[in-house]
Amino acid sequence: MTPRNLRAFVAVAQTLSFARASERLHMSQPALSLAVKNLEDSLGGRLLSRTTRQVRLTPEGTALLPQAVRLLADWENVRERSRQHFTLQQGHVTIAAMPTFAGNVLPGILQRYHAHFPSIELTVHDVVHEDVLRMVEEGRVELGFCFEPGPDLHKALAFQPLFVDRFIAIVPPDSALAREKSVSWTQLLDHRFIALQKPSTVRRLIEDSLASSGISVRVALECHQLSTIGQFVAAGLGVSAVPQLSQQQMVVLGAHCLPLRRPVISKTVGLVTRADQQLSTAAAAIRGAVREAFQKS
Repeated sequence: MTPRNLRAFVAVAQTLSFARASERLHMSQPALSLAVKNLEDSLGGRLLSRTTRQVRLTPEGTALLPQAVRLLADWENVRERSRQHFTLQQGHVTIAAMPTFAGNVLPGILQRYHAHFPSIELTVHDVVHEDVLRMVEEGRVELGFCFEPGPDLHKALAFQPLFVDRFIAIVPPDSALAREKSVSWTQLLDHRFIALQKPSTVRRLIEDSLASSGISVRVALECHQLSTIGQFVAAGLGVSAVPQLSQQQMVVLGAHCLPLRRPVISKTVGLVTRADQQLSTAAAAIRGAVREAFQKS
């Protein structure tokens, strides 16, 4: 029972004429007769009663006709939906991204993507670095944007670097540090330091990098979100260090941003996917848009 044979049967059953059915399907009458016969052979009985003067449906043919019409309609719907997915007229992509990337880089990329493919639905999870990796690994999202994982990167994941993000200092706008062109870590840590709570990747990266330079960090205040750190600093509760990606957000919150040196701490940001899973056409198009955006920058 193939779509071709079903179409032949339906055309004959609806027209009760092999000649008219042949015209409808643009098939020769021998080819049409063979298709109907193949269908009958596969089902084990006659569907049409044919004489030299007329064509009639057998009881079995009458029973099959509405089901065949529905099957062909479903077949066409499935084929059309699949075609729309491959031609980016339909689809859905799930993305996980660190809040700094989701809020500062992703909007521009998705805006351009949406302009080209307005029918693609998008879901973005703005979660911490560790959750980005977990969601990609578990197959809950197709694309993830996060810091470069360490050597313990799961073998099922693939990481593509996009750019290097450098840490900057944020200080209250009325502090003495705000008058400097740049600050060192030792200058910054002379003040009350506000940090993300453990096991934040940002917190661990700062502490590990400074420890290798013989600098210890004494944290006076902890919180969960970078946006909260920006608000605390703007309120004069202390100073902090954040990825440069969040600089615009920190300025909006009222914190003053400065280059941070001795040592310079930086981390590669990139795209993570499952190495053993092919991306959907829609997700692959987003990956292409991301690559193009950073090749131009």
